[in-house]
Amino acid sequence: MIIDQLVPSASTYAADIDWIWELIFVLVGFWFVLSEGVFFWLLWKFRKKDGQKAQYITGELESEKKWITYPHLLVLVCDIFIVYGAVKVWYEVKQKLPEAQSMVRVVGQQWAWTFVHAGPDGALDTADDITTVNELRLAKDTLYHYKLESKDVLHNFSVPAFRLKQDSIPGREITGWFEPTLVGDFSVQCAEICGIGHGLMGARVIIETPEAHAAWMAANSTDGLAEATPAEIPSTEVAANALAISEE
Repeated sequence: MIIDQLVPSASTYAADIDWIWELIFVLVGFWFVLSEGVFFWLLWKFRKKDGQKAQYITGELESEKKWITYPHLLVLVCDIFIVYGAVKVWYEVKQKLPEAQSMVRVVGQQWAWTFVHAGPDGALDTADDITTVNELRLAKDTLYHYKLESKDVLHNFSVPAFRLKQDSIPGREITGWFEPTLVGDFSVQCAEICGIGHGLMGARVIIETPEAHAAWMAANSTDGLAEATPAEIPSTEVAANALAISEE
């Protein structure tokens, strides 16, 4: 796929989203190139020539109207394919919620991401939760539900490798899912302008083998860790850096 050559595909539904994007790109691109080609050809064919005025066609004759009507109908047929594909992908990604194997809470705030990983018990808000700042750790081939929240303003949890973008809205908890398929280190972005430090609000998602992830959990999961709030300090530091930059 075209997009996969530019941005790695690291989730189970990334290929579906790439497919609908490329379907739209091909169908719309085809009609754009064709219509522009015909347009410039007509300008050339009916241009003003020596001893002959440029022809002006009103498009009122039935023989002329068919050159608009028939392509229009074909475009509507293409639209049907696009709408069907888009609704199908939307349902699979946004409406259908497969059963989770693990969970993670994602909290956006000015200007950092806090990730609360379910510990070995697989449940959030228990003593073995693991809290990290700007680093999301996931196991390959494990289906996660994420609980997305915002502490202050509107943010957007964007993971390009997952083809995931979801607004985080103050006062709401939004549930979604993803299943990583590729081991590696990928970027997490805020895709919603959220203040002066928006451009500094970057994080990483680290996808590792189940064995490596289990070892990381065993090394980091301790009772009481879920009560820590380390996001407050990094967020303050980021804000201070952002203000310093704005004053320069």
